[in-house]
Amino acid sequence: MADELKIKMYAFTMDCKDPNELAKFYAALLKWEVLVMDEDYACAYAPGTNQGSYPSILFQRNCEYKPPVWPEEPDAQQQMAHIDFAVNDLEKSVEYAIQCGAKTADQQFSDNWRVMFDPAGHPFCLCQMKAIMESEHFGLL
Repeated sequence: MADELKIKMYAFTMDCKDPNELAKFYAALLKWEVLVMDEDYACAYAPGTNQGSYPSILFQRNCEYKPPVWPEEPDAQQQMAHIDFAVNDLEKSVEYAIQCGAKTADQQFSDNWRVMFDPAGHPFCLCQMKAIMESEHFGLL
């Protein structure tokens, strides 16, 4: 089946002004590794895996990048996507993310998750999911 079509998610790609620094942030947050491809691209990926074995987070330089405004405001840069991270201890995860360089959003809408901003201003969420993480169906940890 050499001609069989193959499609595999390689990366979730995020624009930023400094790919290397943002890759370092996410690698620290997730305890992953960093691969700097060149000055325009870097990625964070799961330790012990070969590049492409699992989806990574790829960071690409965009000198015109403007961080999104959250929550949304008319006529402001809008978020196009965000990453949700499952955590087993929300408060400890928030503290750790801040130590890595994240900031907590001023407005929050749930006690079950926290909206955070990475150093480039992308929003991401830390989601309390202890019961799900401990179930037999959860395979990310």
